[in-house]
Amino acid sequence: MLFTRILKLRPPIADKGGVNTLAHPTMTPARSTEGPIVPGELDRFTYADRPTPPAPRWEGAESELSRVGRKTTSSRGRGLHGQLVQQLGQMIVSGDLGADRPLVPEEIGQRFEVSRTVVRESLRVLEAKGLVSARPNVGTRVRPVGDWNLLDPDIIEWRAFGPQRDEQRRELFELRWAIEPLAARLAAGHGREDVQQRLAELVEIMGHAAAQADLATYTRADAELHVLILQLAGNRMLEHLSGIVCCALQVSGGPTISCERPSESSVGLHARLVDALGAGDGTAGEAAMRALLTVHPEIEPSVPAPREH
Repeated sequence: MLFTRILKLRPPIADKGGVNTLAHPTMTPARSTEGPIVPGELDRFTYADRPTPPAPRWEGAESELSRVGRKTTSSRGRGLHGQLVQQLGQMIVSGDLGADRPLVPEEIGQRFEVSRTVVRESLRVLEAKGLVSARPNVGTRVRPVGDWNLLDPDIIEWRAFGPQRDEQRRELFELRWAIEPLAARLAAGHGREDVQQRLAELVEIMGHAAAQADLATYTRADAELHVLILQLAGNRMLEHLSGIVCCALQVSGGPTISCERPSESSVGLHARLVDALGAGDGTAGEAAMRALLTVHPEIEPSVPAPREH
C-alpha cells in the first residue's frame, strides 16, 4: 500500500529503552526547552547580578494560574508512545500522509516495531487532535486540514517547523494581535503586588538575557510574562488561550527567526507594558502591547491587513 511505501522511507522507532526523538527530515526539532512555561520557573536560570530576594511563587489555590499552559501537552510524554505521536503527527501535518489516507495499525506497528497498544493509544491522541478519524468498517483515515484542532500546541509546532511554517507564523501573529492588546487593557490595575513584582522581575531577567545574548532564557521569560498577562485579564476564554500564546512565543524564538541577540528595545517595550499594568492604565497597557507586537525586534514588522481571498 502507498502508506507502507511512505513508512519505509522513515527510520523505525528502535531501542525501547532510551529512545531518541524522531522528526520529519524537513523539520527542525521543535522547542529548545522542554515543557510549558510555569510562573516562577525562570528562577533556576542564572545570570549576572541575580537579585538575592527569591521571586514570588504561586501557593495554594493560586497555583491554578500556572496550569493553563499545561492542558494540551499529552503527546510530550517520553517513550515510544510520545515518539510515535510526534512522528505520525508530523507526517500528517507535512502532507506526507494526505487527507483520507488509510492508516493500518498493523503496518504502523510492524514498521516502527511497536506494540498494538502503543499504536492504538497514539492514534487515539491523533484522533483527539482532529488529525485522524476511526470508524467501524472503514478504519482509521487522515482527516482534512479543516477538521484539525489548529489551536492544539502540538499542531501549531508541527506546522511551524514544517512546510507551512510561513503561514503558521502569520496566523499566530494575527491571533496575538487580536487578543493580547485586549488582555493588557483588562489586566491593568489587577491589584496583585506579588504578580506585579514577578512581571517586573521577568523584565529584569529579559534585560540580563539580552545583554548576554541568551536567547533561551530571554524566550522563556518573555513567554511567562505574556502568559501571566492573559491569565490576569479576568476572562477565562482569554486565559484558556495562554497556552497557545506561550507556544507561539516558543516557536517564534526558534529557528524561524535569525536572531542571535535579543533586542534591548524589546526589553524597554516590555518594561513600559509592565509599568502601565502596575499603574492601572488600561489604555497605556493596550498601546504598549500593540507597540510591542508592531515593532517586535525578532520579526519583520507587520500589522495584519485585509487580504484578497
